[in-house]
Amino acid sequence: MPASKVWVTGLTVGATAAVAVLAVQADKGPHPTAAAARPSASASAGASPAPTKSAGPVAVPDGSGTGARIVYSLGQKRVWLVDASDAARRTFTVWPGTVSPDLGSYTVSSRNEATTGSDGVEIENIVYFAAKSGISIAFSNAVDGSSPPPAEGKQTGGVRMRAADGAALWTFGETGTTVVVVK
Repeated sequence: MPASKVWVTGLTVGATAAVAVLAVQADKGPHPTAAAARPSASASAGASPAPTKSAGPVAVPDGSGTGARIVYSLGQKRVWLVDASDAARRTFTVWPGTVSPDLGSYTVSSRNEATTGSDGVEIENIVYFAAKSGISIAFSNAVDGSSPPPAEGKQTGGVRMRAADGAALWTFGETGTTVVVVK
């Protein structure tokens, strides 16, 4: 076999192996034992969102408005950060609290860098946007990176996410940013 064919075959095999390794790593998600060993954070039943297995990006829901906004789908347990051109800059799954906001449009009312959640978990990147039944509803992430199991007997309005997603939402969701809650 000529040297050029060996070289091309080697590159092809190497690239295929790299893609396979990355696909396996992406499919695994967070290690379940590590999450179980950490302190719990609040969320509703069925807390862990399933990884999206679509071929392409998850589309911003129809009827979610226009312009720069945060879109939160209760049914999909997913958030989109949408820029002024209506393009999704980022989308990710979340763990809702036990109290969900009503469908509609809200505005980021305040932000807090860090505090202790109503479930006793240290949280950061808190972006408040609604209230219901006396419960404040906000996006946040656990400082320790834990993914929350269901909160037993507590009313919580925290919509938790992974730390990297919390940092992105914090940067995007300044006070006054529109938040649209859809089904």
